[in-house]
Amino acid sequence: MRQTDIAIAGGGLAGSLAAAMLGRAGIDSVLIDPHPVYPADFRCEKLDLVQLRTLQQTGVADAVLRASTPDNQCWVARGGRHLDSVPGEHQRGILYDNLVNTVRSQIPAATELIPSKVSDIAPGPERQIVTLANGEEISARLVVISTGLNVGLQHKLGISRRIISPAHSISIGFDIEPVGRAVFPFSALTYFNERPRNRMAYLTAFPIGTTMRVNLFGYRDLSDPWLKALREAPRDTLFALWPGLRKLTGDFTVPGFIKIRPVDLYVSEGHRQDGIVMVGDAFATSCPAAGTGARKVLIDVERLCNVHIPHWLATPGMRDSKIASFYADPVKQACDALSARKAFQLRSCSINQGPRWTAMRFAKFVYQFAKGMTRPSVAAPASAVDEDDTEHAPTLAQSTGAQK
Repeated sequence: MRQTDIAIAGGGLAGSLAAAMLGRAGIDSVLIDPHPVYPADFRCEKLDLVQLRTLQQTGVADAVLRASTPDNQCWVARGGRHLDSVPGEHQRGILYDNLVNTVRSQIPAATELIPSKVSDIAPGPERQIVTLANGEEISARLVVISTGLNVGLQHKLGISRRIISPAHSISIGFDIEPVGRAVFPFSALTYFNERPRNRMAYLTAFPIGTTMRVNLFGYRDLSDPWLKALREAPRDTLFALWPGLRKLTGDFTVPGFIKIRPVDLYVSEGHRQDGIVMVGDAFATSCPAAGTGARKVLIDVERLCNVHIPHWLATPGMRDSKIASFYADPVKQACDALSARKAFQLRSCSINQGPRWTAMRFAKFVYQFAKGMTRPSVAAPASAVDEDDTEHAPTLAQSTGAQK
């Protein structure tokens, strides 16, 4: 039976980053994932300044910077009005599979990637027996569960998920190409919803390589006929939703398939067990529209690998009382709380038609316009998005008009 200190189940961003960090720290570990090369997957496609700062603490930031594309300058707009232009070096576009494979390239050779799937775990206070789909067994001091949305392994361990907000939001991704011109007039664009009855939050367009990528976030059910119309006639459907958008983008085509991903907000229960720790979406989801998904994953893994695992390995045993220190980590808890707060506040600010939220939307518009008028590097008004702590979206205070 193979022996290791750490077995990592699941090789998405969280699992691959954990393997890279532990391996580079000289901690004996293995990464278990059925895909030797991570396949295309519609998830995080942009990293902001806060996420890049967290990456600096993991040792893989330079590789990610080389593989990603800066947006240089971001126009922010609403109702067809260009309100502010924000210097864009603080954001980087990168497709999720490229991000994961880039992180995997930083895993040292001594940390093996086992191309299989974890089918069962027998946890214990000292060592955990991990059974793979190919029948192999691995003995580990600790198992890191980073299997994302996959619930099969958690169910076998008696771990359940409590849904906080079903069908909370929907994420949409596609490429666009300009018609009648070589390039778009902007290097990146964030366009805010025009009316709450549209049940959308915002659209963000940003470069990945030579491609202009669009992420669109809203609050619609998968059965909504609007989504079918968007797939069948994306440009016309968007212009019908936001007539002012055409003034900024001009005509464009959508050359490929439109990807749509619904998001439930949930947290895990029954996860306090000997020898097991959960990170990223395996533990709890966040709302992509609020821009905290990648940040939450990065904080989880950075705290686990830089702070907790080295401390745990220094003493015998791996009881749940020891592992509880990760879930109680104040940095992790603050990030989790921010993620939840932003998810609900952005949703209310985007679709709630009450007087409080109407006033907040107006305040946000005035704030963005005023900031654009006073920004010395901008000749004409544009729309300001200070995305210091979001992945795609404006900051919470800007989203509510109180201050991505």
